Amino acid sequence: MRKYFFIILTILMLIPAYFLFAEAHPKTAERFPFMVFLLAIDIYLWVSLRKKISSLTVPVKVTLGILYWIPLAAFVFLTSISSINNVNLAHPPLIAYIFGIAVVAYFSKLITVVFFLLADLYRIILFIFRHAWVKKTGKPVSQGTTAISRGKFLRTIGLATGGLFFSGMVIGMIKWAHDFRVRLVNLNLPQLPLSFDGLRVVQISDLHLGSWASVDPIEEVAGIINDLDPDLILFTGDIVNYSTNEAFRFRDILQSIQAKHGVYAILGNHDYGDYVNWPSEEAREKNLTMLYDFFREIGWKLLRNENDVIEIEGENLALIGVENWSANSRFPKLGDLPKAMVGIKDVPVKILLSHDPTHWEKEVSLNYPDIDLTLSGHTHGFQFGVELKHFRWSFAQYIYKYWAGLYQVEAAQKPQYLYVNRGLGMIGYPGRVGILPEITLITLES
Repeated sequence: MRKYFFIILTILMLIPAYFLFAEAHPKTAERFPFMVFLLAIDIYLWVSLRKKISSLTVPVKVTLGILYWIPLAAFVFLTSISSINNVNLAHPPLIAYIFGIAVVAYFSKLITVVFFLLADLYRIILFIFRHAWVKKTGKPVSQGTTAISRGKFLRTIGLATGGLFFSGMVIGMIKWAHDFRVRLVNLNLPQLPLSFDGLRVVQISDLHLGSWASVDPIEEVAGIINDLDPDLILFTGDIVNYSTNEAFRFRDILQSIQAKHGVYAILGNHDYGDYVNWPSEEAREKNLTMLYDFFREIGWKLLRNENDVIEIEGENLALIGVENWSANSRFPKLGDLPKAMVGIKDVPVKILLSHDPTHWEKEVSLNYPDIDLTLSGHTHGFQFGVELKHFRWSFAQYIYKYWAGLYQVEAAQKPQYLYVNRGLGMIGYPGRVGILPEITLITLES
């Protein structure tokens, strides 16, 4: 009876706890139910393991207890303090890795909990069956070892799977996050002028510079890009996580990236500073102005609802860049294509840079058939998935119809393409598993 009283009391205490949390942290109040979910996972798994833990020595029990509860403490602390002191701005890579470890721990716990729940469900069903059998026949059920072994088997599988998942996610942070891959794409554009035939276009996206503990990986990226000898480099947004300050230590490296016809860029949803509680609107605007200045300093031409025409031997190709436009209400919808396309009606081939692929799905492919190629990023392929020759899967596909790679529709009797770059950087989880960081080399053919 005392056990049920404790559970009921805990549930009742969550109601005033939510209002207190919402009062203290109004901008992150929506995270409270998620924290309750994490707490439920922790309590359930801890109670399920308590017999095994209680048999250990005191020092081992204390150590395991601290390690077990650290992820929840870290998540609650970061969520709470971020709405007060902008902790994300203090040391972005450190915060990214602390949060990342918490994410890894909870995904691993969740997998383990699923198997434990199956084991408990099996025991409940077996108990009901035995109770019904005894009531019907009056005979006791033989207590064999099968039920126990099955329950133990499911729990053992759960612990092993959770452990393997944790190990894989840690490797994803240490190794695969830096396993940069060059993907080669040949695109035939029927109206491409002959002087642009064979044009080598490098697309990069989602650098998320605040997530990198060292400048070395970005230095490697710069070397790979320059070795590809590109004619044109196009960056499709999210250069930072939270604030422009994250980019300053990478200035010289990014400045070293060169292409014959220049480097062009657009903004992504993270670049606007919307994930920081700025003390004033002036501070937010100052951060954005600093970002504009940074792009000028490194020599990348930022396209903000505007276009630029590249000319080779008297023939033209138009680059169009829009502000972030997303079909998801959580992200900015600032892109203005009519404004961005002023003056380029007669240019035969148009390439659009738009950070979020939902823009192509909901607007570009439906209303702008003269845009030949759209380049996007944003999804990261969720940084987790499987990509084989004839099969690929990621959680991203349940949210984004177009989430990675090349897509095509027919528009005005010609192909219209979208390429979604998997990104170079990371957000949330500072690693990658299956979906590796990407540099895309697109060769245009007429």
